[in-house]
Amino acid sequence: MDEAPVKDARILVVGARPDEGRALVEVLEREGYAAVRAVASSEALPACRELGQDLIVLDLDAGDIDALAALEQLLPFTRAGTHVPVLGVGSGTGAEERKRAFTLGVRDLLPAEPDPAELGLRVRSLLETRHLQLELRGDNRLLEQLALERSRELEDAHVEALERLALAAEYRDDDTLEHIQRVGRTAALVARGLGLPDETVGLVRRSAPLYDIGKIGLSDGILLKTGKLTPEEFEIMKTHVLIGHKMLSGSRSPLLQMAAELALTHHERWDGSGYMAGLGADKIPLSGRIVAVADVFDALTHERPYEPAWSVDDAVGEIDRWSGTHFDPKVVEVFAALDHAALLTLPRASAEA
Repeated sequence: MDEAPVKDARILVVGARPDEGRALVEVLEREGYAAVRAVASSEALPACRELGQDLIVLDLDAGDIDALAALEQLLPFTRAGTHVPVLGVGSGTGAEERKRAFTLGVRDLLPAEPDPAELGLRVRSLLETRHLQLELRGDNRLLEQLALERSRELEDAHVEALERLALAAEYRDDDTLEHIQRVGRTAALVARGLGLPDETVGLVRRSAPLYDIGKIGLSDGILLKTGKLTPEEFEIMKTHVLIGHKMLSGSRSPLLQMAAELALTHHERWDGSGYMAGLGADKIPLSGRIVAVADVFDALTHERPYEPAWSVDDAVGEIDRWSGTHFDPKVVEVFAALDHAALLTLPRASAEA
């Protein structure tokens, strides 16, 4: 092993008084350890907090020091997971005290006034073990990071595939392929206006475009009909929320969990008259309440096979009239404060939220 990590290690010698550990400091310095410091037991905890240590050498016999009490104070630095070993030096402890010392972090024991060569070897062994443990912990963290990145890549690939399906469904009645992206952007702006955390706003932005993915399962005769749907046809139309929920549910991804929630609830109404479950008020997930407003505004202000586009003012007025019946009044209030004209088109350079 490279000498540098061992010889540069920070070693703290703890005694009743700093001068009582001076002899041990001198021995270790002669062995080539450059960062050795002696402190009184009362100063050991602050020294560890301030500087950190790679090894603690505890004088078990020094003066009136309560070695076990000192060890208990140092537990945050010596317990499993931190890998800061303790070398006990002294011969005045009994069998029970030694057992207790080992449970409190002591990894090795030497007699009082140990042979310098043996002290150097024991210190080196403990430091090499600590160095290897730290390297292993670093390797494990790297592996965890790589696993996390791979998981994100797989999730992104999964979401991208679903987004393409959503686009395929959307293309059938919107050849610009922008409706679902505009809905996502508007929904994110409303979510931000409601004071939701940035992470949640991001989830709304990415999951909202998937809300109508279930339309992929509807026939053109239903989806593109220019006249009013018959009651039977409308019942078929409503099933797109179930199809979408089934396609998106079952994932551990928060993004897809929200998308599944949106697919199922974006046609619920504040007064309970929507579908499919007839949920009302705050029993409707907030994400569904937000996307309901964003979807209707965009649908009204863009031409559809079954209806010409409304003016922005008329669309905003209609949404305001539906506040408290179709829509969550608080969501409508936040929506009303947006720049509605800017919602009609997507920025070319980015898909901002």
